[in-house]
Amino acid sequence: MSFCCGAGMVGSIGTVRHHKTLVHNVPIMFCPVCDRIDVHPAIEGEYEILVEYAQGDKAPEVDFSDFVSVDNTSELFENCTMTDEAVSFAEVLKQQIDVSLDLLGVAKDLKDEEWRDMLMIRLKRLSERLKQYNKRKQISQKSA
Repeated sequence: MSFCCGAGMVGSIGTVRHHKTLVHNVPIMFCPVCDRIDVHPAIEGEYEILVEYAQGDKAPEVDFSDFVSVDNTSELFENCTMTDEAVSFAEVLKQQIDVSLDLLGVAKDLKDEEWRDMLMIRLKRLSERLKQYNKRKQISQKSA
């Protein structure tokens, strides 16, 4: 599992912008707290080669899966939470909140005020994201 700003990174397949090129269907890791996105380390080399060729050809968009076969997606994300059909983004956020609450209890027991404050900021951000997600979901369900 990768970590960012103390939070667990979430695995997914997404689109990454590299300069003027959009690369679709890239295995990524993202932080639900600070929104950092990293290309999954296991395919980073292939990603960099593809981007280099795409920029040389001045391609505005490329599909990673057209050039690189990623058959082992489950293995790629086996040590992290992954958003897919089985787990909604809301569930991922709830899991992150639960972990942060558990850590908050430890920080309080250790009387570590700095860690406690960091966890409170993380919990606030995760709660805000969950509320925003649920609000967007309700709006889309009403319009459907």
